Amino acid sequence: MTESAATGGNAAKPPADRGRTSIADGVVEKIAGLAAREVVGVHAMGSGSGLSRTFGAVRDRVPGGAKSTVSRGVKAEVGEVQTALDLEIVVDYGVSIRDVARAVRENVVSAVERMTGLEVVEVNIAVSDVKLPDEDDEEPESRLQ
Repeated sequence: MTESAATGGNAAKPPADRGRTSIADGVVEKIAGLAAREVVGVHAMGSGSGLSRTFGAVRDRVPGGAKSTVSRGVKAEVGEVQTALDLEIVVDYGVSIRDVARAVRENVVSAVERMTGLEVVEVNIAVSDVKLPDEDDEEPESRLQ
């Protein structure tokens, strides 16, 4: 009789090591989206065109609409121990895109690794637009008064 069979199999393992934890892509996307938005110089996440942002804002208000605002512009591939992320950002005019991208990577990697325990193998950043100072944020007008 082996020790494992004699002790019931799990008795040798500490309670914290009994079982698996899986983390959904959407969880990592939300963490990364919030971490990216914390960086000074990131104006928005997702597609840069004002029209696309407007449609996104409308979509967010519709129950069952696409991605939540928090994870818009973020795509994660999550494995058992590693994750890779693609982010699409809009930066404010006048900031160093290189510095903003570096800060976003650092903040995202730190937050995701700390909160999930996953190793972040890469964070790819696509800058899709620059928010000019005289551009208004296009918010859809409410049809109700």
